[in-house]
Amino acid sequence: MGLPRLVCAFLLAACCCCPRVAGVPGEAEQPAPELVEVEVGSTALLKCGLSQSQGNLSHVDWFSVHKEKRTLIFRVRHGQGQSEPGEYEQRLSLQDRGATLALTQVTPQDERIFLCQGKRPRSQEYRIQLRVYKAPEEPNIQVNPLGIPVNSKEPEEVATCVGRNGYPIPQVIWYKNGRPLKEEKNRVHIQSSQTVESSGLYTLQSILKAQLVKEDKDAQFYCELNYRLPSGNHMKESREVTVPVFYPTEKVWLEVEPVGMLKEGDRVEIRCLADGNPPPHFSISKQNPSTREAEEETTNDNGVLVLEPARKEHSGRYECQGLDLDTMISLPSEPQELLVNYVSDVRVSPAAPEKQEGSSLTLTCEAESSQDLEFQWLREETGQVLERGPVLQLHDLKREAGGSYRCVASVPSIPGLNRTQLVKVAIFGPPWMAFKERKVWVKENMVLNLSCEASGHPRPTISWNVNGTASEQDQDPQRVLSTLNVLVTPELLETGVECTASNDLGKNTSVLFLELVNLTTLTPDSNTTTGLSTSTASKPGLAREQGYPHLVGPGLAGATMTTRKLPEPESQGVVIVAVIVCILVLAVLGAVLYFLYKKGKLPCGRSGKQEMERNTSI
Repeated sequence: MGLPRLVCAFLLAACCCCPRVAGVPGEAEQPAPELVEVEVGSTALLKCGLSQSQGNLSHVDWFSVHKEKRTLIFRVRHGQGQSEPGEYEQRLSLQDRGATLALTQVTPQDERIFLCQGKRPRSQEYRIQLRVYKAPEEPNIQVNPLGIPVNSKEPEEVATCVGRNGYPIPQVIWYKNGRPLKEEKNRVHIQSSQTVESSGLYTLQSILKAQLVKEDKDAQFYCELNYRLPSGNHMKESREVTVPVFYPTEKVWLEVEPVGMLKEGDRVEIRCLADGNPPPHFSISKQNPSTREAEEETTNDNGVLVLEPARKEHSGRYECQGLDLDTMISLPSEPQELLVNYVSDVRVSPAAPEKQEGSSLTLTCEAESSQDLEFQWLREETGQVLERGPVLQLHDLKREAGGSYRCVASVPSIPGLNRTQLVKVAIFGPPWMAFKERKVWVKENMVLNLSCEASGHPRPTISWNVNGTASEQDQDPQRVLSTLNVLVTPELLETGVECTASNDLGKNTSVLFLELVNLTTLTPDSNTTTGLSTSTASKPGLAREQGYPHLVGPGLAGATMTTRKLPEPESQGVVIVAVIVCILVLAVLGAVLYFLYKKGKLPCGRSGKQEMERNTSI
């Protein structure tokens, strides 16, 4: 029993030490096929690698090998090629003296081994592996529109990436904020699938699922497709997307616009904000200063309380309530004080002062505000600042001191916050005329529109010394304007026109002297004008020029005159013609005298002058 066991052990050891035979003696291993890479739609050049002798290439058969089955697709006989019936019949041709078979319009189904086999002088074959590629279209990414809650216990769908019509199947990589995502248990899951189109191309669909947190509310997600072409490796990226992330509200607060100090008249918006998504339902309340209880305010559709225009009554304590509709938990904001700065109506005392000339007047201005006030007194007619402070004192009043004064109460720290009040000061006195007298150039038979203005306290009335159509118009409580339409007649030219203003304290008169227009001073246009023309009879500055500085005061306008020319009688035309003829005769006489002077026939000394005088007297 011992010897057989030793023999068996020896034989087993000997078998293990002997080398293995590679194959059947005389049978060589097939070389790896040549690799040819092309893109879909292009032409593949299949070059037969047999010996280049004329005998080898004159008799060649081409086969396609699919699933280890050979199919004859092309024959070469004596340098001439012939396609076999089938799927390649219309797409094959010979090139390079029969050494290369060209396959046009390559499709994904053409990815296989092609074999060329020569029959002379002995049977040989050469194998070619054709690889086909097609870049996928730009990846299309669609975010989950429903969003993802942060309290989900399983990964939720974030986005879907689709890459269409690629070959072979591209590889997809997902990114968040520029960093690639990998599978992570219970955190990140990538689910990919592919579909084969009728063209043989692939459509890849990849779904990213993940558990997100509140900090991912602004995270940027995108997908990347990696694929290969004959030129090398390539990739395409989708656009970046943000997925809605839902998380509960933890804090509610108020926001007021505009920021800074508010004033009456501003548009003020009070809105509630929260750090949750979706935001809770907001309500805004204001504390009643009397009952100290919160009263809900009416907001617009966006939950914003708009105060327009803001008033001082809007000042107070505001608070916001945020109601989470999922948990039905209400969160209040911190109360916020709102101050609408204001200036109350300005009061001036006395309200309607009346004073005698030479007396004094004290005007006092009062107002209330939420801030410190500054007061100014201005002369209304000129805008001149008379006093800085609430009190304006006027001493030794003159007639010129009558008129309007304005008190301005403003808050320096808040531009645009101010109130004003106008007060009119009346100075007792007889009427005050805009001018004492004035000369007006007129033409006979024209209709004049004369104006006369006077001021005084009590308010004066104006009368005219000639008949015509008169009307009065109040310019202010102490100033009146009267207009008169009158026809220029010879009698009116002799007497002129007077307007008289009178009140309980006296009266005053202005005189308008009417003078006919001198024809030698007229321009051609003035001789032929038949419309309306206006000349100013008086202006405030003109009274000073005429030596009546005491007649000009603030708020007093001058009188104006409007003239309208009537059709002139034909006799005036005859007079004009006669004047022109005389001018022409004088011009001819002057020319003759000048001619005689130049010829020396006209003496120019003293004796000659005397001779001319004697001749003239004779």
